[in-house]
Amino acid sequence: MPTIIEFTGPVLVSGDEERHGMWSVDGKLTFVPPTKAPDRVLDGWVLPGFVDAHCHIGLGEGGAVDQQTTLAQARADLDAGTLLIRDAGSPSDTRWVQQRTDLPRLIRAGRHIARSRRYLRGLGHEIEPEELVETVRKEARDGDGWVKLVGDWIDRGAGDLAASFPAKTVKDAISAAHDEGARVTAHCFAEDTIDDMLDAGIDCIEHATGLLPRHLPRLVEQSVPIVPTLINIATFPGIASQAAPKFPDYADHMVRLWERRRERVVEAFEAGVSIYAGTDAGSVIKHGRIADEMKELHDAGLPPLAVLDAAAWRAREWLGAEGISEGAPADVVLCSKDPRLEVETVSSLRHIVLRGSVVR
Repeated sequence: MPTIIEFTGPVLVSGDEERHGMWSVDGKLTFVPPTKAPDRVLDGWVLPGFVDAHCHIGLGEGGAVDQQTTLAQARADLDAGTLLIRDAGSPSDTRWVQQRTDLPRLIRAGRHIARSRRYLRGLGHEIEPEELVETVRKEARDGDGWVKLVGDWIDRGAGDLAASFPAKTVKDAISAAHDEGARVTAHCFAEDTIDDMLDAGIDCIEHATGLLPRHLPRLVEQSVPIVPTLINIATFPGIASQAAPKFPDYADHMVRLWERRRERVVEAFEAGVSIYAGTDAGSVIKHGRIADEMKELHDAGLPPLAVLDAAAWRAREWLGAEGISEGAPADVVLCSKDPRLEVETVSSLRHIVLRGSVVR
């Protein structure tokens, strides 16, 4: 017997398309009224399930975590309405999460690829430049179409942020990933790192705290989106305070990047750069905070429709996932108020439906 859910509120198919009258029949959305009475009736403004475009399932502060902890992470994201996760690097094999129908859908990026002794211990592959191309090939084959590079980190010899790998090597590595059918994204804090990544043909920029006006036309021309992870950037002053006694230049740089965090997001939006919501949950950031990231994007100056695009409609399209359409998986969230007018309503969802099952 199929399970039928009727959605009686406005269905927000996109930012400018609203429909009325939608059902979930055996886990699939339909606008055709079923012949049988619904098993459940849910009311509220209906949106596609949220996307966390930068999340780390199976990752803790010291590296890989056990399955019980991984399960708790995924459930925290689910309870916040995150129904699709683009993993941005994890040392854990989380393919088992993809087999669970009661957990968010997961797109894996494999493990971070970082320079030796230039990243947080236990998180990524730490390699030398001559190993980069082959390591990228391996991760491209092992993941779900994404590879994650650590583009820059503190260079203790220089006392400041510096690129992890030579620009020519990065270009060769990204080309290798593309040959394998994978896209590449990169952790980028510093200004010059973004230049190197754009020169190399990168597919996405994470954090993008060093974004400058000179980068904007290139991001648009090359169709490279950014994932600002603003709730993570909020930790920069604390990082700077701890680093200041030994690395004052690095500390000052991190504070300056933090001070421009909102300005650069608005500049990117106004220039036409695609922006997606990501929490960076999994290390120092707790899971289940997609609503907080959406609020940060709104506080930075993005209008409500742009925020919803960043975490729902366009984010799903970017990752090749269906939104709200005839026959699409019934992965939706319901708000008590119109989120196009009040973004804050995403913090207290009325209902969450995953694969046609009512989570809440």
